[in-house]
Amino acid sequence: MSVIAYIPNQEGIIKKAGFELASFAAALAEKMGLQAKAVVLGPMADEEMKKLGQYGIAKVMHDANESFGLLDNRATAKALATAAAEASVVVLAHNNEGKGVAPRLALRLQAGYVSAISGLPSSVEPFVVNKVVFTGKAIGHASINTDKKVVTLSFNSFGLHEKAVDATIEAFNSGCSASDFALSVQQTQKVTGKVLLSEAEIVVSGGRGMKSPDNWGAIEELANLLGAATACSRPVSDEGWRPHGEHVGQTGKIIAPNLYFAFGISGAIQHLGGVSGSKVIVAVNKDPEAPIFEAADYGIVGDALKVLPEFIEAVKELKKSH
Repeated sequence: MSVIAYIPNQEGIIKKAGFELASFAAALAEKMGLQAKAVVLGPMADEEMKKLGQYGIAKVMHDANESFGLLDNRATAKALATAAAEASVVVLAHNNEGKGVAPRLALRLQAGYVSAISGLPSSVEPFVVNKVVFTGKAIGHASINTDKKVVTLSFNSFGLHEKAVDATIEAFNSGCSASDFALSVQQTQKVTGKVLLSEAEIVVSGGRGMKSPDNWGAIEELANLLGAATACSRPVSDEGWRPHGEHVGQTGKIIAPNLYFAFGISGAIQHLGGVSGSKVIVAVNKDPEAPIFEAADYGIVGDALKVLPEFIEAVKELKKSH
């Protein structure tokens, strides 16, 4: 038996989320006395897959079928079910793909399923995992009683933990044929020159305290200096100040960067539900009673439009000194 991590394949590259899954699978396998394996679907060089060995993955099962690039959830679930025939636990990322694949996979395997777990199980017999609930205000405990288990791991909840082993690459036949890929891609549009919000380790976000879309230049300048992505609260996107793709919150994108800046955001419960997974939250708001300060690790009571320029100058000075 083994613990299997499904590694997202982003155009032949493994990103941080993939290495975090590998780290988690290796730690879980050690706790359960099992072997840690990974599954990669779609074209990827052996040298790239061998990087998973740095994080404790002893074996990588690889189906290089190019059709997996279509991200067809049904085909991916079928492939993973084949790979997981001898697995005890399958771990996926809690991203859009993982949310679509994991329930289908659990049904195929007749496995118990828990989404968005936040770390290693507190117990393996019985198998009890933790997850953040009530928009980050509490921790829920879920027990999985089936022989096989499927879980999705919240981004940035476990971190990267090196445990170098020699990873072997093994080609496997997932059993997927052309008829399993029902999707077809008609057109692809990619954002270039910007840090993607879903992958950003630092996010600079603004709310109605920015007062006008004309003031967003400072948000973008700070983001550029930090190599960060930009985001906004729902009222900002509803007003058309910023694209809806930048809206973070329960009804927008749920993110978990290492560092989240909230300028002029009051911190409604819906917003906090989308950013509570952030490692560190820095809030700037002129209202000392703003809810955002309850969730923030660091807070500044002040006008965002006055504080932001000082932030920018401080970052510039810091970069000069380095």
